[in-house]
Amino acid sequence: MTVVGAHHTAFHVADLDRSIAFYCDLFDCEIVWKRLNEDDYVRRIVGYPTASLNQAMLLIPGGEHHLELIEYQGVDRAAVDTSPPNPGTAHICFLVNDLRDTYETLSAAGVKSVSEPVEVVAGANSGRLAVYMIDPDGFRIELLSVGPEAATR
Repeated sequence: MTVVGAHHTAFHVADLDRSIAFYCDLFDCEIVWKRLNEDDYVRRIVGYPTASLNQAMLLIPGGEHHLELIEYQGVDRAAVDTSPPNPGTAHICFLVNDLRDTYETLSAAGVKSVSEPVEVVAGANSGRLAVYMIDPDGFRIELLSVGPEAATR
């Protein structure tokens, strides 16, 4: 087997429109498509033969990677504990030019964070700033400065 790339990351969300607004309004993602999917082949792929999938594919700025948002309908659902130590949870990392300004803008918009921006002091990202913000469903969004922003202030 040879992996040749990655097309998208998917988050399963409680409210598709709320999540679209969050990622498009605050992170400048672009809607590639949105639809209610009831195709039998999709139901077979996901393993829920009666589900309707309210889906959107978003393009993340600055690249070719996509974020797919899926709201399952017509099946039992239960929120999960998205705390990072729990197996099965995930986060996505967005690169940003000015992490401090981005953090302030998102905080002012009511986006919760785990901490204030922290300088990475070891490893491949040494000198950069990083912070975890939290989306409406509890997914962590890591913001990582493109360069050694911490050293400039």
